[in-house]
Amino acid sequence: MISRRLLVFPDCGPRIGGGHVMRCLTLARALMAKGAQVAFAANPAVQEVLTVFGGRDMPVYAVSDDLEEAVPQAVGWAKAFGADAVLIDHYRLSFRQEAEFRDGRVLAVIDDTADRLRPADLVVNPGYGRTAQDYAGLVHEGAVVLAGPEFALVRPEFSASRDATLERRREGGHLKHVLISLGLTDVEGVTARVVKALEPHLKGLILDVVLGDQAPSLPALREQAKTDCALRLHVDTHAMAELMRQADIAVGAGGSSVWERAVLGLPSVTVILADNQREMVQAMANVGLTLAVDATAADFEAQLVTAVRRVIDDASLRRWLFEAPCHACDGKGAERVAEALL
Repeated sequence: MISRRLLVFPDCGPRIGGGHVMRCLTLARALMAKGAQVAFAANPAVQEVLTVFGGRDMPVYAVSDDLEEAVPQAVGWAKAFGADAVLIDHYRLSFRQEAEFRDGRVLAVIDDTADRLRPADLVVNPGYGRTAQDYAGLVHEGAVVLAGPEFALVRPEFSASRDATLERRREGGHLKHVLISLGLTDVEGVTARVVKALEPHLKGLILDVVLGDQAPSLPALREQAKTDCALRLHVDTHAMAELMRQADIAVGAGGSSVWERAVLGLPSVTVILADNQREMVQAMANVGLTLAVDATAADFEAQLVTAVRRVIDDASLRRWLFEAPCHACDGKGAERVAEALL
């Protein structure tokens, strides 16, 4: 087994969400399985996600919320940890700030936009339609670029249940479960908006709603769930793979969970919640891998209801939204990226 010491520096927060931390944690697990030692440099929001979702078996070094303070702190932790590689999943860092981590180390970045210079030796961009050519002129000539869904950082429990889940979907059957999962941080209370818009149109179906314990929507949804037996709340759940396995359709965020749903062939309406999600989700919608709605649209709720009703009412569309995505991503990207890093 190869031993490498890697420091991970992700971003997280109420508007950013927890997806950056989750995909870094997935890669960290894959690296540790191959003998690497991994630590995190974490602001308070990152620390919360790691506490809930399993960062207890690796060092977690505290850094400030303030980037001007956090970067030198994280660089110092990289030195103290003896890191020979650093992984950054962070949109708010400048080229200069990222370059501070090099100092003889391998620098890897996870990216979704391919729109700025990066001082990286390795770039991971799992976006649909992405290729290494997208980074021509944005990274140094010797940099390795791992692009496309084959490098999506999906937790192993999704690929573990893939075959049985796909077989169940091929058999068909009545619709029972609708999964609503719009990110742990529930940006601007979007989860409650979605539930309110859809519930009148989902009579007879069970709504499994996933969100974090600090989500703005949680108090109102908890109150609603007291009298609505069809509304099931899953707070800080560790059972996402199982929830996706049993779901018949989903309304999900446009971040990295897109690929979790794809691995399990879950027909989805994808909600664009951030600018960095828009290009990829629209590209996926253009080729029929998902239906897409934009949370910033003036008629968002109306578009959402129309899209979800289409999926419910059209069995052939559901079949397409199952078959096409599951061929786009097999869920083994974390192992491929770990091999490249090592």
